[in-house]
Amino acid sequence: MPERYSHIFLLSHMRAFTSLAGHILGTHPEINGYFEMHISYDDAAALDRQLDVLRQHETRKQGSRYLFDKLLHNDYRLDPSRLDPDSTRLFVCLRRPEQTIRSIVDLFEKKGTAEPYASPAAAARYYIDRLETLAGFCSSSSLPYCYYDAELFQATPEMLLARLTDWLALDSPLSQRYQRFSQTGKARKGDSSSAIHSGRIAQDRVDYSHIPVPDDVLRRAREAYRGGREGIIACSANAIVLPAGTALL
Repeated sequence: MPERYSHIFLLSHMRAFTSLAGHILGTHPEINGYFEMHISYDDAAALDRQLDVLRQHETRKQGSRYLFDKLLHNDYRLDPSRLDPDSTRLFVCLRRPEQTIRSIVDLFEKKGTAEPYASPAAAARYYIDRLETLAGFCSSSSLPYCYYDAELFQATPEMLLARLTDWLALDSPLSQRYQRFSQTGKARKGDSSSAIHSGRIAQDRVDYSHIPVPDDVLRRAREAYRGGREGIIACSANAIVLPAGTALL
């Protein structure tokens, strides 16, 4: 087992299929980690803390070479100057605002109306703030990154996973089927819904049409998405986007 690992970071926002991505990556024999560790990577000890968090929950795989984490909130920062470009693989992904905002509201309504993102306005503020932070990071970071549209997990998963495999230079392909781990489905570790327990990419779409989003709220979120996505793609070293002809709202 190597003394030091290379690192995979996924920068995104809530409800962008990031738990699915983490489980698919974490199932691969070369990759350790699958859940959100809630760590800022802005000091020299951060990578050691990451390994300590992983050790608390999982046994590292023999012969593995990567550690994975995802950052979905502005409270957790990633300082490129603390990372080695040769041993860091970075992903950035976005999901369209319509389903994202409704999905956030649905998740937090089930926890209770006092939850911070249980209203469309609050969920949209989080989404817009996060997109602005991600766009700013991408425009200033010296680390090369691969961007992908989150919807590709349902639209063309075979193509997406093949491209992610190539970006990571893995010895074997990523699979649409994944393991369930000790922290799968647990609160603050990722998706806590029943869907993550299926062990495979689900093709059925969840209908959130019962959750209304005011027009002005959705308009601001759409503007943030269009501008943020355009800038993030422009600065990326590799971009995996929805097929031509797919309408972007």
